[in-house]
Amino acid sequence: MEDKLFNNKYRIPSARLQTWDYANDGAYFITICTKNRTHYFGEIKNDAMQLSTTGALAAHYWNEIPNHFPMVTLANFIVMPNHVHGIIIINNETRHCLVSTHDGNNNLDKTEGQLRYQNQGKNTVSSIVGSYKSVLTKNARLTNPNFAWQARFYDIIIKDEIAYNNIQHYIANNVLTWANDQLYKYTTV
Repeated sequence: MEDKLFNNKYRIPSARLQTWDYANDGAYFITICTKNRTHYFGEIKNDAMQLSTTGALAAHYWNEIPNHFPMVTLANFIVMPNHVHGIIIINNETRHCLVSTHDGNNNLDKTEGQLRYQNQGKNTVSSIVGSYKSVLTKNARLTNPNFAWQARFYDIIIKDEIAYNNIQHYIANNVLTWANDQLYKYTTV
């Protein structure tokens, strides 16, 4: 119906690889940028990332992902001034009953005054990243009402151990190469 109504005029093609099921076991390199690459997460001083309150939330909620998606293991992760990089590993053999963080009316539970993940019931990279972005946005806006993400995220399906090691190294050294990073753009809050 929508295709006929708008003739695909407003349809944005997916950035995901169309021949791949993103619920498949595998390792995925994820990059998520803030809207307009605004520096919400802190700044780099003396070759170290100094997290803002929002940056600390970004790290906290990333580390919470396996608690809400039990088939996920996390590898290297870093919060940069205007983006996050991380590796998500999906292993469906470890899947258990998912933790529900909403009531029967699809409302988010509140724990210790902060909003929690809303499990979308899907176990794909997009649903994992979408849940992460959602919980961070809701909590970041409690102190910074202007916080926003770029609409999409970037992913790379990691195909072998060499690529995995190279990406792990890239993430670990991202702070040191910040001035030359393609995502470097100085827009302050």
